[in-house]
Amino acid sequence: MNNQTIGVAVIGTGFGQKVHIPGLQAHHKTQVLAVYNPDLEKAKSIGSNHNIPHACNTIEEIISLPEVTAVTISTPPFLHYEMAKQVLGAGKHLLLEKPTTLKAEEAQELYHLAATNKCVVTMDFEFRFVPAWQLFAEILADGYVGDKRLIKIDWLASSRANPSRPWNWYSQKEKGGGALGAIASHTFDYVNWLFGPAKKLWGQLNTSIKTRPDPTMGDQLKPVDADDTCNIMLELADGTPCQICISSVTYQGRGHWVEVYGSKGTLIIGSNNQKDYVHGFKVWGSQNGETLAEINIPERLDFPKVYSDGRIAPFIRVVDNWVQAIEAEKSVIPSLKDGVYSQLLMDLTHESNLTGTWINVPDLDKFLEN
Repeated sequence: MNNQTIGVAVIGTGFGQKVHIPGLQAHHKTQVLAVYNPDLEKAKSIGSNHNIPHACNTIEEIISLPEVTAVTISTPPFLHYEMAKQVLGAGKHLLLEKPTTLKAEEAQELYHLAATNKCVVTMDFEFRFVPAWQLFAEILADGYVGDKRLIKIDWLASSRANPSRPWNWYSQKEKGGGALGAIASHTFDYVNWLFGPAKKLWGQLNTSIKTRPDPTMGDQLKPVDADDTCNIMLELADGTPCQICISSVTYQGRGHWVEVYGSKGTLIIGSNNQKDYVHGFKVWGSQNGETLAEINIPERLDFPKVYSDGRIAPFIRVVDNWVQAIEAEKSVIPSLKDGVYSQLLMDLTHESNLTGTWINVPDLDKFLEN
């Protein structure tokens, strides 16, 4: 198997066309054999533009292709569960975009289905694969900050700050829209990766832009009930407080920053790039109260090639990690288990927002057993 390429089908042609198809075509071990769009003409046009032999408008057709052994899903969140269930039911390996599903119970069901059918499933939690973040993780693990006192995370973007940006699934809570699903899904994953699990959670969700124009109805204003700003507090299992502020509606927002303050020092990773959420991260550190200084990213962590769309290079690393696990017939990290965890914290944020209370975070292994 090790010399063979893995036949992959791409389900979802928005992010799929921008990132998944170029990333999979750039990887030496994956070959895109099929593409799905509910509109067959669209699927055929995308297929011919990217030299993909099969264009399909049903999932059944994609999963019945014997040469397809793996599938990527980058459709809107409300479609993930049913599509992933079909893919895993057919015994195909899966690369799934975040947010995992609409609720943790659906993600849990997919987790068990993948285990039963021996499917290797990874999540596109790409920050784990960005050089600056990998350096940040290494320095943290070396005990650079000592005992952690405070973790502060700001992710303030302006992508949806303009109220004339059209109404679509992203505006609808029931379809998995909003900043919590789009952005906090990543944050919950990297907090767990970098700092360990959470013990308690408090969350407040706001919708500041309450209507948006629907272009399919002559720009008639339609109500928005998905969140665009999230304030979240976590108490980690080790007792560290973690404050998270996320928004997609902040004009000139400061970008994406993670600050860790400890007994020995301070470590910061950040980028103020509003155009591309991968490019531009730098790492700064300080010990014993000295001035913060930038820490250079070693060449060994660099991407072999960068693309004008910053998301493609880390996506290729996600694919590489997935391919190695498929070939070794081993589980992968980040796995669907990490996807369940991220989804669970999103569900608990909604619960906390409704009740106005702190919520205890269950142990993930116990949750998965239920």
